[in-house]
Amino acid sequence: MKIRRPRLPRTRTGRRRLVQGVMAGCVLALLPATWLYVSTADRLRTVADVPRADVAVVFGAGLWDGEPSPYLAHRLDAAAKLYREGRIKVVLVTGDNSRKDYDEPDAMRTYLTAHGVPGGRIVSDYAGFDTWDSCVRAKKIFGVDRAVLVSQGFHIRRAVALCEAAGVESYGVGVEDKHDATWYYGGTREVLAAGKAALDVLFEPNPQFLGKKEPGVAKALATAAGQTGQPG
Repeated sequence: MKIRRPRLPRTRTGRRRLVQGVMAGCVLALLPATWLYVSTADRLRTVADVPRADVAVVFGAGLWDGEPSPYLAHRLDAAAKLYREGRIKVVLVTGDNSRKDYDEPDAMRTYLTAHGVPGGRIVSDYAGFDTWDSCVRAKKIFGVDRAVLVSQGFHIRRAVALCEAAGVESYGVGVEDKHDATWYYGGTREVLAAGKAALDVLFEPNPQFLGKKEPGVAKALATAAGQTGQPG
């Protein structure tokens, strides 16, 4: 069976229309990414200058042999530094635990406790299957109204835009990494993911799992307040 090659228009008008169509398609494809860039321009900070907030949200980024991948470890390092410097009080770790042999939140908790964050200040969201799910669950399940979000630079704009749309006032800390193959893949993927983000904001779908409200963040903040109020 022969596969016919597509034929280009033979007329100048036809070729011009084809070029215009391709250009219009490219513009439409890049509109969501442009929206993310513009809408979050004033919401990105560094660990040193991000506004203080009660909660930091760290998004999962994969495990290697049951431990945080290097990219996820860098996110957790930033969150631990935010805690040590008193910029946040509680860390909400959100990730994938869709099967028994893959548990991002528990691996993130173990890493954070090993780097100086008390277990009582860490809250786990086991159904953060994508960024929109994590943001909606942070608001509806864990009662987070304001947060510092921690992720890689290529992802943080989408995280901030989606959490803002979900009702969480957000500032983002973009963790920098070396520009290796994973970084370039992540950056390219974000161009495509921006389209889904725009649809999430437009249609506001429910997360894959929602469930009932959990008091973890409120309890952790109450513990933090009690410890702060203790005499030295």
